Amino acid sequence: MTTKPKAQKFRIRRGSSTANATASSSNPMPETAAPNSPSAQGHSQSAANTAPNAVSGAVDSPNTVSAETDIDAIRQEGLTGRQLRMARRVAQKNGLAVTSDFDAVRQLRQQGIDPFQRANVLELVTPNDGQTNAASGQMRAATAKVPAHQARVQLPQTVQRKQSLPSTQLGPGENPAERRASEISRIQRDIARRRRRNIMSLLGRLAMFVLLPTIAASFYFYTIATPMYGTKSEFIIQQADNQGSGGLGSLFQGTGLATQTDSTTVQSYMTSREAFLRLDEDYGFVEHFSDPNIDAIQRLDEGATRETAYAMFQDHVQIGLDPTEGILKMEVIAADPVKSQEFSEALIAYAEEQVDQLTQRVREDQMSGARTNYELARQNREAALAELVAIQQETEQGPVGAEQAALQQRITSLQVELDQEQLNLAGFANVSRPNEAQVRATENSIEQIENQIALLRSQMSSGGSLITNDARLRVAEENYAFEVVNVQTAQATLSTAEIEANRQVRYLSVSVAPIAPDEPTYPRAFENTFLAFLIFSGIYLMISLTASILREQVSS
Repeated sequence: MTTKPKAQKFRIRRGSSTANATASSSNPMPETAAPNSPSAQGHSQSAANTAPNAVSGAVDSPNTVSAETDIDAIRQEGLTGRQLRMARRVAQKNGLAVTSDFDAVRQLRQQGIDPFQRANVLELVTPNDGQTNAASGQMRAATAKVPAHQARVQLPQTVQRKQSLPSTQLGPGENPAERRASEISRIQRDIARRRRRNIMSLLGRLAMFVLLPTIAASFYFYTIATPMYGTKSEFIIQQADNQGSGGLGSLFQGTGLATQTDSTTVQSYMTSREAFLRLDEDYGFVEHFSDPNIDAIQRLDEGATRETAYAMFQDHVQIGLDPTEGILKMEVIAADPVKSQEFSEALIAYAEEQVDQLTQRVREDQMSGARTNYELARQNREAALAELVAIQQETEQGPVGAEQAALQQRITSLQVELDQEQLNLAGFANVSRPNEAQVRATENSIEQIENQIALLRSQMSSGGSLITNDARLRVAEENYAFEVVNVQTAQATLSTAEIEANRQVRYLSVSVAPIAPDEPTYPRAFENTFLAFLIFSGIYLMISLTASILREQVSS
């Protein structure tokens, strides 16, 4: 902002220092007096009569003095720096040559343009200078066509603000220092009054938008809200111990990581619509929360939809999962402590059923195949055994090789006896006169033994002989032995499947049993009131900051 020093009413260009001194001492004038005022004329006349030849030099023109007087009057209006800058921009937009911001205001007013009018301010941001000049010309033409007494007032009403500013004219006998002190005191009182007004306005807004809602919330929590009872319980899903397991799988045995998926599944089930419908059907959850004794905010309206009731179920049944230990923590809230405990026990029972169903299909699939193989192996073994017995009954033989070994032993014995008889016959041949009767008896014995040996050998090799029967019995015994091995393998597989199925077993262990409280758990009046205060304060703060930013953007 550029300013120009306050001009004297009559500037005398020096012709001689003595004349100037005489003129200045003989014509004292206030700075704020107008050039055409009676006091100014009286002083000028007295100066002219008293020292007609004392002034030598050139005097400024009346237009220059009038311009400086107008600038002084504008300076006393108390315009802000922003208004002065705006006036300079409007003057530049209208092509006026100005020497200062106050001169810009003066020349715009002489042109009949209010530099602070909104239309003139908006013209500053027009992108086309031709349009701006055209609009300025139209405004000037309209101003020139309208008579002065009918023209709309384009100047700001500054009379009242001028009255509130301190005057530069002093009354007779008034001390300037005291006047300045009184003005400063008045300004300080005005600032204090504005500050008190702003503080009272702020307190009123805080009371309206923060304190009153907080008091209403506190009144509800302390007086109207129905007491609620929360029953807490904790349980964990455990896996059967695996004594023979090893490797990396045994590292997580007994930890929450081994059953974390099952815990998450059970948590989802206990907060699902299925669990809600079962609880409502078995224990009347919706009927309990539709009791007229419950306050209107917490009560479930009569004829409420299923989704509304399910939303209330989710609000009053809170289940949390500790991922490190796999512990499920549940809290069931109800208007009656007995009902709260009853709902908790019912949900735990539903969770146990769900845990049993998690691995039932896997265990059944593992056991069904093993049992089928075992039963088939047993049937094949029994068939092989029946065939072996049938062959033994048909051949009337004992174990494979027993009959053949006995027959072979008999043949061997007969062969020994045959050799002995042949030796005896050879001994008779060496005698000169052998006994004929003994020789014939020996020959007959040899012949009988050979016939017996031939018969026994025919029994071993002919059709339906002992060798064929032994072959049949051997095949039957081998089939039976094979089926016995199959039965043993199937039985081992069945045992392994049973072990694996037992490893898949999950069961729910309740670590903290649900016990009904004897005092209301909710509402927590003080905590809820403080939370409501913080919420309303945050909302008011955000709205205030947003309004301040928007106001600043619009004003700038």
